[in-house]
Amino acid sequence: MANTFAEDLILGGDRIIEQKQALSDKTLKINLNRNIYGSFAEIGAGQETARHFFRAGAASRTIAKAMSAYDKQFSDAIYSVEDDGRYVTESRLQKMLDHEVQLLEERLDHNNNPDRIYFSYANTVATIDFAKKFKGHGWVGIRFQNEPKGEFNEIIIHIQFKENDVLLQQRTLGILGVNLIYAAFYQFHDPKKLIYHLYDHLDKDQLEIDTINFSGPAFKNVDNRLMSLFLVKNGMSDAVMFAPNGKNILPANTLFRKNVLLLRGSFRPVTIVNINMYQKSLQQFLQKNDLTDEKTQVIFEITLNNLLTLGELDEQDFLDRAELLCALGHTVMISNFKEYFKVVDYIWNYSKEKIALTIGVPSLLEIFDAKHYTELSGGLFEGLGRLFKHGLEIYVYPLLEDDDKVINSKNITLHDERIRAIYDYFITENQIIDIENYELKNLKIFSHKVLHKIQHNEESWTKEVPDMVAKLIKENKLFQNKHS
Repeated sequence: MANTFAEDLILGGDRIIEQKQALSDKTLKINLNRNIYGSFAEIGAGQETARHFFRAGAASRTIAKAMSAYDKQFSDAIYSVEDDGRYVTESRLQKMLDHEVQLLEERLDHNNNPDRIYFSYANTVATIDFAKKFKGHGWVGIRFQNEPKGEFNEIIIHIQFKENDVLLQQRTLGILGVNLIYAAFYQFHDPKKLIYHLYDHLDKDQLEIDTINFSGPAFKNVDNRLMSLFLVKNGMSDAVMFAPNGKNILPANTLFRKNVLLLRGSFRPVTIVNINMYQKSLQQFLQKNDLTDEKTQVIFEITLNNLLTLGELDEQDFLDRAELLCALGHTVMISNFKEYFKVVDYIWNYSKEKIALTIGVPSLLEIFDAKHYTELSGGLFEGLGRLFKHGLEIYVYPLLEDDDKVINSKNITLHDERIRAIYDYFITENQIIDIENYELKNLKIFSHKVLHKIQHNEESWTKEVPDMVAKLIKENKLFQNKHS
């Protein structure tokens, strides 16, 4: 039976009381630990995290300093000026942590408290604007020791607010800060558990964590790419990215004001066909739209579905694919977007420039198959409208059938020929474009067949992947699990 309005208010109040008690328990546990001592520097959404520690009691045992340099001139005088003039950046957060940790070490005498472990918590945040056009985001981090006089460790995260009220966002940020500080000291030995508990007393519709990086001796065995995967797998983020060096990077920064060419696939492993698709489509994309390499970002996307094997995620298999793509110098995105229109919407949130997809004929057929849009009220028509509404271009790599007939966008047979007129419209509008200058002999190469050859020691696979990829697969014995 549904609750009455009054009952909902009572239940909501009970949850808030329980939440406050749980947060108070965390902060009090830290405050009563005589060895944990540090500073708080919060810019942009009040001193919401420090507030919880002051309210819990015994804060003098934990807080050396709490500050908030809101004025830009004060902030610049303390932390220096950013090259790009922005304040809500990872670089700004790092400078805040550098400055505050240095002060801790300079001003506090370790000899008086030899068992102390220091920390500095910082955030730089922009909450929702008055027009409610920009939801707000922020960088949050902690630098901390886990043993006296030990080296510092670091956890850096980027968040996107989802709530539509400044006060709610401030409250959410305060809870997140408490969770992060508590996790740094009591859950650092298990990074996955640490990430999971960042959402204690929070819902995933309150904020999204789209970047996280661990560093320092306590996290020497942590692969940040796996931490990215964990975020997507557990619904904490729709998509994450990492650079060729393996470090997690912020999608907003990577895509901002860039033309984007996206290739979706399993890349298990990446083959010479994948590289040929990328090179030829990029060349056509740049020429057709008079674009430059410098203003264009190529993304290799692997969806969560492509990472599932027998219903489970194989982390080593994921790392094998990621290692090869990174070695070739590519930026990788891991997403939970099944439909192409969702990934295009995601990119459009960060860049209003040209967007293009590079796909094969089978994927083109799937895009025009109504069964993938049953959850939309407008069905196939709504799905196609959302996909192409931003002037999207699709570059299509041909398919070689068993009778050696080459299938491209012009002679393709749709699942439902009744929508042929709609399909032809996008051909006419030059939004579906065939990739030219492909090599016919490569059309017989497929990742799953290459994988089979690798796992069955058939040497011919080495000619079907880039030389560097073949070298890495052999040296590191990648994709050896026949059940993966």
